[in-house]
Amino acid sequence: MAQIHLEVVTPNGAVVSEDVDIVTAPGVGGEFGVLANHAPFLSTIKTGTLSFKQDRTTKYLMVTGGFTEVSNNKITFLVENAEYGQDIDVERALRAKERAEKRLLQAQQSAEKINRARAEASLQRALARLHTVEVMRP
Repeated sequence: MAQIHLEVVTPNGAVVSEDVDIVTAPGVGGEFGVLANHAPFLSTIKTGTLSFKQDRTTKYLMVTGGFTEVSNNKITFLVENAEYGQDIDVERALRAKERAEKRLLQAQQSAEKINRARAEASLQRALARLHTVEVMRP
């Protein structure tokens, strides 16, 4: 099977750089998949689960917002953060989810839009971490 080169890069450096069979990612307009020799395109990435398959093994990453580019049989993700599913601390993610939900309730009772936006972003990250762990379980 033909492969495409995948690169996932964060401000801290490269997280993934390898040839894979297929990539599935959370685009802002919806989830999309990319195979070898895909047509060039650009997309905005939202917080969610990115998966890639390599030799019958699927790996999962939780990614936070960024961009992707497909060209010349290469797909590059420039994201704020990327964590492998097996590295996610589920208890920590659950605590973060609870904190964010409490902050959202508090923000709804006040006019603080900044705190609300921060709480929503925190909640989305926690939910994405939990989803990434969930989908990687058989």
